[in-house]
Amino acid sequence: MKKIYLSFFILLITLGSARADILYIADDANLALRNAASSYGQVIKVLPTGTSVTVVGEPRNGFIKVRLIDGTEGYVKTKYTKKEPPEHDAKDTASKNITLLQTEIGTLKEQLAKATEAITPGTSLEKSLATERDQLSRELNELKTTAANVVQLKEDHDSLQERVVNSERNLEQLKLENQELQDAADQNPMIYGGALVIIGIFLGFILPKISWRRKSGWDSY
Repeated sequence: MKKIYLSFFILLITLGSARADILYIADDANLALRNAASSYGQVIKVLPTGTSVTVVGEPRNGFIKVRLIDGTEGYVKTKYTKKEPPEHDAKDTASKNITLLQTEIGTLKEQLAKATEAITPGTSLEKSLATERDQLSRELNELKTTAANVVQLKEDHDSLQERVVNSERNLEQLKLENQELQDAADQNPMIYGGALVIIGIFLGFILPKISWRRKSGWDSY
């Protein structure tokens, strides 16, 4: 039973291999096998005319995925493949070489034009970069202005704080001076009263003597 299954499996593989499309490179010796279905794909190998390849994928973007005899897979341009081995005609090969070179030159010119346009002043890219530069410049100026305002606010705050401290000191000084004046005012009545008492005592001693002397003088006459 196992032998039957194995034979059936081998038959399926054989039939699948038989159905696989075999193509031949019908261009020149410069046809590239690329790693992507694009002219910008990296070149894996250069396939000479008449190279047989096995199709392993559907055509896409003008390319078809193939496999070489050594198992290497990649993409080639579909229009440069044939189902029959090409005849090696020197004139035909030269003509195809010229066509391929013209195509490659056209592609390179297009790429060069795009690159030149991208770096030419006045293009959309240049304008976009200029706009972005101006925007960044404005943002930088705003940051500088904000930073300057913050510094000014801090300086104003420090100045006001210093003025408040000085005002508080002056207020305390005024309070002390006012207290001293009040204390002096409270002491003045006592000083005046003491002075009056002393004057009264002095007069009490002096006036009787003056009166006595006057009387004595009058009596002597």
